[in-house]
Amino acid sequence: MRVLLGVSGGIAAYKAVGLLRILAEAGHDVHVVPTEGALRFVGKPTWESLAGHAVRTDVFTGAPEVEHVHLGRSVDLAVVAPATADLLARMAGGHADDLLTATLLTVTAPVLVAPAMHTEMWLHPATQANVALLRSRGVHVLDPDTGRLAGADSGPGRLPEPAAIAAAALALLAPQDLTGVCAVVSAGGTREPLDPVRFLGNRSSGRQGLAVADELAARGADVTIVAAHVEVPLGAHRVVPVGTAAELEVAVRHEAKTADVVVMAAAVADYRPAHAADAKIKKSGDAGLTLELVQNPDILAGLVADRRPGQVVVGFAAETGEGDDVVGTVLQHGRTKARRKGADLLAVNPVGVDLGFGDVPNSVVVLDGEGTEVGRGGGTKREVARILVDLVSDRLDRSSLH
Repeated sequence: MRVLLGVSGGIAAYKAVGLLRILAEAGHDVHVVPTEGALRFVGKPTWESLAGHAVRTDVFTGAPEVEHVHLGRSVDLAVVAPATADLLARMAGGHADDLLTATLLTVTAPVLVAPAMHTEMWLHPATQANVALLRSRGVHVLDPDTGRLAGADSGPGRLPEPAAIAAAALALLAPQDLTGVCAVVSAGGTREPLDPVRFLGNRSSGRQGLAVADELAARGADVTIVAAHVEVPLGAHRVVPVGTAAELEVAVRHEAKTADVVVMAAAVADYRPAHAADAKIKKSGDAGLTLELVQNPDILAGLVADRRPGQVVVGFAAETGEGDDVVGTVLQHGRTKARRKGADLLAVNPVGVDLGFGDVPNSVVVLDGEGTEVGRGGGTKREVARILVDLVSDRLDRSSLH
């Protein structure tokens, strides 16, 4: 998808760099159009290196291409973040005195604007009137967050976090096929304490679970994330934080009672120490340390066994392959697990030190409860999430929604 990212000259322009990365890493072709003021906060080389396109601020550079008309007509979505009070006023007045405002006058795609300014500026009658006018014309204007502003000020006027802006923007184009659906997604990796300092854990960052939650929400679902040590911001979702596998099981099963879709994307520890020490375990000479581990409950299998009619339960199987046929053995392990767990869908993905976990691409083969392949694909975490949510949508019985 081709996206216009407009950036105006507020101190929150630095957050737009994160927004650009989110959109680009989701596979979108992003064209950044900053104002001259924006370049005082974030320089042109930053925008050009991250977006992969030349950056201009005026309509005279590259005049033969008539850039403002070409770009405005070609984009599928326009996002302006941050939008200062001045830019809101110029948009409301129909000004075209730089490349950004001229381009916005030619855009026919959905436009989302994320204002950021001091509280008094946001609450000023002129700004409120400009926002109301833009909204009456079909522009989607987010309300700013409340929090720390420039200097020591605090109040309404803070730019929302990049993940929240991206989710709101992409939701404008997503099919609303999951409106009215209640979903719970687990994300991250559980940690099982050895003592007050140490734990048994895994490499999961929570990015794939968050991508699934974002895709569900973008398509209209009401989403709750049960988050176990997630490394990335969780945006505007309702979040239930947990630590251990036992805590995750309690939280997910509670949320599943009212959910139409349950997605177990978290990496859950299979084992935990039989006893967690009350104090830090000390070295004892040159002797080693023997740990007794006990098995954690199979949360996915329990959810499948107790699912109500019409509820769709989805699991993930992070697998490593063996021997000469790594891909084949990963899929073989996945098919065995799919038949044993009985989930409606099981996303099998190969993982390793630099594979699957973290800020890297992912790939999945999706199996049904019989171990039959029903879909596959790869790419960014969001692209994988889209594949999975498409399959979830196909399996939902709308007549049985909670």
